Amino acid sequence: MDWDYSDISKMIDHALLKPTLTTSDLEAGCLMARAYNVASVCIMPFAVKKCAELLAGSGVVPSTTIGFPHGASAISSKVEQSRVALADGCAELDMVINISKALSGDWDYVRSEIEAVVDVAHVAAGRVKVIFETCYLSNRDKLQLCEICGQLGADWVKTSTGYGSGGATHEDLTLMCGTVPKTVQVKASGGIRSLDSLLSVREIGVTRIGTSSTQAILDEARIRLELSPIKFSGPTGEAVGY
Repeated sequence: MDWDYSDISKMIDHALLKPTLTTSDLEAGCLMARAYNVASVCIMPFAVKKCAELLAGSGVVPSTTIGFPHGASAISSKVEQSRVALADGCAELDMVINISKALSGDWDYVRSEIEAVVDVAHVAAGRVKVIFETCYLSNRDKLQLCEICGQLGADWVKTSTGYGSGGATHEDLTLMCGTVPKTVQVKASGGIRSLDSLLSVREIGVTRIGTSSTQAILDEARIRLELSPIKFSGPTGEAVGY
């Protein structure tokens, strides 16, 4: 194998974005992600502060969404959402572009909103993943977005929210990895639910994935590496996992 456990765990942003998740679900998800030592927990914006408390000192960072899932918020709203999230302890922002403006060819608008969020985040030592929602865009649109994100210093370009009509495809990831400058990483989201699917996008050049199947993926990684199972406690101290 050309990978170890941390190579895989640190590719994962554990997604806690379903609107039906309860407070207990969110806290349990944070504790699981901490125990498995993932890259980040991408949580609903209202829960960022609690997420930051649960992850403190772990090396797993809090992340959240901006303009999620449709990208339709005004630029001023996306900037304010970003400021609040960063003040609450968020380290990484996953921002959805204004899909309507992209499809309309209003690239000045799209550039302005990406620049506004990137500037706010970088001043606060945060990082930004720009979500394209590739299922709705032409290859020409995707290339234009990659170019804009490279020029503005975005930290990642990201395929999908997971709530559109499609998720990450190898075709889109190959295009994105082959277009952005080396300073910009690529995140795949939508449909990556197994270790093999993670490894397949890693081969393309993807450095992060978004998934809610974190535990299944990392349990399989540990089995293949012949590592002992992870044990951790839930929010009330009960034994969870193995």
